[in-house]
Amino acid sequence: MKISREDVLRVAELAHLELSAEEMETYRGQLDEILTYIGKLQQVDVSKVEPMAQVLFAAPGDAHPELRDDVLVPCNIADAILAQAADAVRPFFKVPRVIEK
Repeated sequence: MKISREDVLRVAELAHLELSAEEMETYRGQLDEILTYIGKLQQVDVSKVEPMAQVLFAAPGDAHPELRDDVLVPCNIADAILAQAADAVRPFFKVPRVIEK
């Protein structure tokens, strides 16, 4: 897959990046390699591969210390946080504008 200079310019614009001509060509090549690799992955037959909900396969009785049970914990800090804000109207508070475009 060939990615164009215009594609790189658009991605750079969306990311608010100013690229030199050299950087533009470097990133164009890198993005092209990534998209070519993804194209190869799309050709792999995965019709007989079972979808996974977790990256780790857990057989019955396996203990994975990196996984934990989901526990519902109440989070009642909204009022305390909003009380510290200068311009708050529950459930929101205003922040300085950071996006110019």
